[in-house]
Amino acid sequence: MNAAPTRGDRTWMVALAASFWGLSALWRDPLARELPSLTIVLWEHLLLVLLVSPWLPAAVRRLRASSARTIAAVLVIGAGSSALATVLFTAAFRLGDPITPQVLQKLQPLVAVALAAVLLGERLRPRYAVFLLPALVGAWLLAFPDPLGISVSGARAALLALGAATLWAAGTVLGRVASAELRFADLVALRFTVGLVALAVVAAVTSTPLAVPLSALPSIALLALLPGLAAMVLYYLALGRTAASRATLAELAFPLTAAVVGVVAFGARPEPTQWLGMVVVLASVLALALHEQRSATPAVVVPTAEAARR
Repeated sequence: MNAAPTRGDRTWMVALAASFWGLSALWRDPLARELPSLTIVLWEHLLLVLLVSPWLPAAVRRLRASSARTIAAVLVIGAGSSALATVLFTAAFRLGDPITPQVLQKLQPLVAVALAAVLLGERLRPRYAVFLLPALVGAWLLAFPDPLGISVSGARAALLALGAATLWAAGTVLGRVASAELRFADLVALRFTVGLVALAVVAAVTSTPLAVPLSALPSIALLALLPGLAAMVLYYLALGRTAASRATLAELAFPLTAAVVGVVAFGARPEPTQWLGMVVVLASVLALALHEQRSATPAVVVPTAEAARR
């Protein structure tokens, strides 16, 4: 098994998309304290589907011609990584603070690396740990003011955030699976459409009220446009040329941006250990991106056959 060439690697673009996700607390946190999480996410998906509707007919045609593996990946991405994960993530804001639910996305690499090995045949060289372990430690320091003491309410918010992180990590790997047969525009359109259908079914079964005040619509629209559509377009453009294992580490730019938003917009005051965590996470993400761009022996080995399909 040979390493795939890293020319054209777009790890940096994944990090930029993840930074957009980190801005979501600006609008999601106030909304989550006034409306049911399912209601917010359903309206968000409705706007997203309207925005990507020109891509949908072609996406459906390509999906119908795809393998069962790709169809299954799209269904899991839409219902799980888009709909359910966002509901869990939004609910975490109601129980916790505007920073913790986002920085806990640090556990995505643990799930994604295992899935990438099983589904994509990616192999990690030992040097990958040089980037992974410091990033995980840094994100843990960033998550909690007292890294060794976690409150019950903080733990409940953390569990919701961890569920979202697990589903998003699965979406990272399955997106690579589906990208072998579908274009990025197809993945974006199908992700939001399948997510909307899943949310509508759950809302009907649970009789969740869907009415929202007019004052909430601008915030929902901003969620849909920036952390939603813009981030997803960047993300799927990058994913075809970025190994899933590298992508999940680049996504740690998400909690870093979230921490900055918490300080600037919500007046959070991180402890010294949290500032240290920010520095460690940023350094790990940037170091990995530079290493994979420039090194003749990348930390993540992608099978040659998969590289040929890009």
